[in-house]
Amino acid sequence: MTKLGTSGLDVSRLSLGGNVFGWTADESDSFAVLDAYTAAGGNFVDTADAYSHWIDGHSGGESEAVVGRWLARRGRRDDVVIATKVGMLPGLDNLKADTIERAAEASLRRLGVDHVDLYYAHRDDPDTPQEESLAAFDRLVRAGKVRYVAASNYTADRLTSALEVSAREGFASFVALQQHYNLVERDYEGELESAVRGGGLSSVPYFGLARGFLTGKYRPGATVDSPRAAAASQYLDDERGPRVLAALDRIAAERNTTVAAVALAWLAARSTVAAPIASARNVAQLTDLLPVLDLELTAAEVDALAAA
Repeated sequence: MTKLGTSGLDVSRLSLGGNVFGWTADESDSFAVLDAYTAAGGNFVDTADAYSHWIDGHSGGESEAVVGRWLARRGRRDDVVIATKVGMLPGLDNLKADTIERAAEASLRRLGVDHVDLYYAHRDDPDTPQEESLAAFDRLVRAGKVRYVAASNYTADRLTSALEVSAREGFASFVALQQHYNLVERDYEGELESAVRGGGLSSVPYFGLARGFLTGKYRPGATVDSPRAAAASQYLDDERGPRVLAALDRIAAERNTTVAAVALAWLAARSTVAAPIASARNVAQLTDLLPVLDLELTAAEVDALAAA
């Protein structure tokens, strides 16, 4: 387990992405994935009110509702860290105080819980004063409806500014940042990583497997049945893609593990990263991810992957 920033949350080295629940994973498959993940020692489930509003006939909240029904069936709440988000669902796609409060209540209802452990601002809202947004998050924390708050998709400047406002006003402060980061897309390294480290936050990166490319199933000439296939295959057009796959293949073979687990373990080895996020549509996909819960790369392996 890893401590999440300055919070009191201990989280597993893999956060299970809930974006597929109620979308490409039906309820039966979603429950099976959640059961297998927690049975293996995972405890950090990530969802959002916006999942999966982009599908015809969906209005958002489908993933939260699936997780809520799973929690109810499971009968235990406190051994799972539940993270959800506000700010990207159409109609609730800002960080005004009223939006945050209404969205939080709706998420609690769908999840069937009296509190969420981690509540993210899903993306920055430059049109709303940070004082207003952070005050609303603080009220949720004081009311016991949210344990900790976090940011997603913030720039270094805006993250630093939010931390300064919270410190000045005595508001609950962000404890984590969720951002795009993986072995082949490393823009996080630099100002944003410095801001996370300087603020004492932890990173919980999404797209940790580069839309599936870093699972190793996308190879020249291969056809993959996935809604992300086109986006994942584009990495083969860059000379770095095949070079990274070769390095992953070598280390996975030497460690007798999966390519996906090695790619996620590289992220987990970064000093500011607490738990990369990855999703699985079924238990077979999840099985490739689970070794990262215990897999720790050597410094030489980390360096070799970074060099590739």
